Amino acid sequence: MNKPKFQKRTLFLLFYIVFALLPIYWMINMSFKTNNEIVTGFSLFPEHFTWDNYHTILTDPSWYSGYINSMIYVAINTVISITVALPAAYAFSRYSFLGDKHVFFWLLTNRMTPPAVFLLPFFQLYSSVGLMDTHLAVALAHLLFNVPLAVWILEGFMSGIPREIDETAYIDGYSFPRFFIRIFIPLIKAGVGVAAFFCFMFSWVELLLARTLTSVNAKPITAIMTRTVSAAGMDWATLAAAGALTIVPGAIVIWFVRNYIAKGFAMGRV
Repeated sequence: MNKPKFQKRTLFLLFYIVFALLPIYWMINMSFKTNNEIVTGFSLFPEHFTWDNYHTILTDPSWYSGYINSMIYVAINTVISITVALPAAYAFSRYSFLGDKHVFFWLLTNRMTPPAVFLLPFFQLYSSVGLMDTHLAVALAHLLFNVPLAVWILEGFMSGIPREIDETAYIDGYSFPRFFIRIFIPLIKAGVGVAAFFCFMFSWVELLLARTLTSVNAKPITAIMTRTVSAAGMDWATLAAAGALTIVPGAIVIWFVRNYIAKGFAMGRV
């Protein structure tokens, strides 16, 4: 009786997997082709397999420096975001104060607002204090939408922890910093992993702020990839190789936090 329904679900799942992975496969497929092969024909596999596109990116400082710059400011942003969001989320989950709901909603509105709205203020501020074209400039700018996201996720996890645990720790003589670091954070480590993952991904793929606030020294790979457009046309092969390499850091992060992400979807606000 249930066999046809099971088969339909299986076919739908297979169709979805193929649909989701097809763009990634096609980009990797293009990365092993020459630019001439890409623009002149259609093939499921490279007819003239080549590593030249990856060799160009991994040996040209103007290319691989973009990956280094991106990883530096994304790591800084993720660490600061989680560090700031943990005590903020604890305050929202444990205490009631005047305007707490309004402040929490205001935090979320920062995440909803397009980055272009804050572009000019950031540009003028950083130009005045000398932070333009630095990794710290981009990392601090991305806090605007990553901290609210981290607070929202962590607050959901913290609200699921009974308040009796806090009270018991205080009775046992734990100071708040000791209790928070040694007892409370391990209880919500799944939430920390989920929040760190989303902070990393949103900062990694953001283009507008990262491109505008940097020029040479801290230029990210997302901005460098736009230089494949020239008067001679689009360098599709190199662009595909660069795109394939941008997937690697995200895939590595997903691998390390995969168990936390699964718990996050089951328990927290994900």
